[in-house]
Amino acid sequence: MVEAHASASALLRFHLACLLPYLFFLGISRDWGQKEKKSDEWMPRVKKMGAYSVTLCHSGCVEVDSESEAVAGETFRIRCISCKKRSETEAEAFTDWFFKEKGTEEFVHVRVVILHYDVDSKLRVLDPRFEELVAWEGTKDIADLQELSIMLLNVTYEQAGEYICSVNRTLLFANDFTHNVMVNKTIHIEVVDKANRDMASIVSEIMMYVLIVVLTIWLVAEMIYCYKKIAAATEAAAQENASEYLAITSESKENCTGVQVAE
Repeated sequence: MVEAHASASALLRFHLACLLPYLFFLGISRDWGQKEKKSDEWMPRVKKMGAYSVTLCHSGCVEVDSESEAVAGETFRIRCISCKKRSETEAEAFTDWFFKEKGTEEFVHVRVVILHYDVDSKLRVLDPRFEELVAWEGTKDIADLQELSIMLLNVTYEQAGEYICSVNRTLLFANDFTHNVMVNKTIHIEVVDKANRDMASIVSEIMMYVLIVVLTIWLVAEMIYCYKKIAAATEAAAQENASEYLAITSESKENCTGVQVAE
């Protein structure tokens, strides 16, 4: 009976341990489909786990497209990631951001470059329209910039348009040999009054609830199975004990009868 209890308890703990990663994955999957405001809340946690290691480590880099819909009056991250193709090679990089306001034809407004960032001079905002309205959200304190994202602190309708993230990377080889690589990434930003949920967000949330229901039913079924198994083992043990008791009692009576006959 003790072995049956231990076996069922171990089985139940195993299924609970298997369920927890599923629930965590479902939470991440749901957030992945949300808009930028939501993703900004969970992304630092994912970074700490190493799943999104563009900024925190050099062992991996994943180029992820930026969101394209910003909500007026809120913060919004314009994501720009440029992975170094040769991870074993040392490099230095800086970035310039360009902006073409919606409805205009050229990337020119007071200055061509709206901001510049490098590890030495840090962020320099060169366009008065973005003074105190933009913050650096990319790689920090490392010469080789791979994430070059920026954060709009208070989105306005005038900030809708086309952004260009220009990455200038210099690869450093032996014998003072260098090679320059230029990468431009274009991001189109629309500004809306209220965030609209895309189809991926809706589908991921539906799938999350469906899987939660299925896994809950499965867990309840496993618990019922374990309970029945324990109950059956307990009943069998009780019957076995009762049979042993009756056998001992019968044997005792036979011994007593034999003693009386001998007398």
